[in-house]
Amino acid sequence: MAGGLLGGVLASVFVVTVTSLIKQSLEWVMRQDVWVMVSAPFVGIAVAVLVLNLVAHGQAVQRVPSDSAPPRRFSAWLAFPASAVRADLTADVVNNAGSEENFPWRLAPIRAVAIFATVGLGAPMGTESPAAHLGVAAGSAFERFGGRWWGVARCAGVGGGAAGVAALMGLPLVGLAFMLELGRRNRAPISVSRVLAASSGALAGWGFNTVLDLSLIQLIAPAIAPEGLARALTTAALVGALSGTLGSVTGSAIYKARSWSADPLVKLLAGGGLLVVCIFAIGFLATPAAAIGPGASAVSWAGASSASALTLLAVVALRATATTAAVMAGGCGGLFVPLLSIGDLAGRALAPRTWGVE
Repeated sequence: MAGGLLGGVLASVFVVTVTSLIKQSLEWVMRQDVWVMVSAPFVGIAVAVLVLNLVAHGQAVQRVPSDSAPPRRFSAWLAFPASAVRADLTADVVNNAGSEENFPWRLAPIRAVAIFATVGLGAPMGTESPAAHLGVAAGSAFERFGGRWWGVARCAGVGGGAAGVAALMGLPLVGLAFMLELGRRNRAPISVSRVLAASSGALAGWGFNTVLDLSLIQLIAPAIAPEGLARALTTAALVGALSGTLGSVTGSAIYKARSWSADPLVKLLAGGGLLVVCIFAIGFLATPAAAIGPGASAVSWAGASSASALTLLAVVALRATATTAAVMAGGCGGLFVPLLSIGDLAGRALAPRTWGVE
């Protein structure tokens, strides 16, 4: 518990500082002219690629694990989303689950700069995976003191990861479950000590969120009033099937994009070019702001517009392609929140028009 609290406090400060700067930068981009909003995501990814490949000599570049590819069976698609966790910043969290003292925490400052450049300048990637990554890095840094601090570093790493997510989301149980679930992907046992470390860290992160009255990620909780249980279940099944399919397909595409072994400049030009095309297309169908950031602006546009179901689905497809393109180009960020926005938009395309649900 002491290690979890120690890592949780340190991680909360680190994660909240980085995420607040990202949010302020995004707000600045949103206030600029259209040409700035269109070009800023590409510039941000270019800066991230430069920092990761030149400053860190390629050591901080995100790569998919070297183990075998995901199995081609239906059960592999039940993960949310299919294989995407292997392609974002949580890959390091998974790979070091159970031995957080070995986490590459020295790369965290460089990755924080790359995350700020990518997400802060409007690329369609999120901050939840960076929160877990930076949180574990902050806690595991205690291993540098050696000796008995190795055991503290493991607990602090677990608590730091949970604290980072809890501080971001404002929900301690989300931080706890997030870290335990990621650990299970690497067969890390759900032991009493691990649960206590994650719980104390999550409470520390939630405490920071509450005391500072933060609003770093706004979860969407629409008021749904279906007429009867049958209609509610049918609507949920249809929306869940569509959103889940789109999320899984996007996750698999992201995995393949991250696995592409090409020169960084080639990946930047190919992915960045595709990203700019998607931003232009979303701006034509919706607004340029709907193409910027993890997805809150797109959801806000959808809630205020009277766009048809086909238009909403077209924006969904373009947002999914834009996130995949950002990964292909070398962007450094999370995938969970962009996929949440894709699911939200897909649900809005179905539920209100099919079942009269608002």
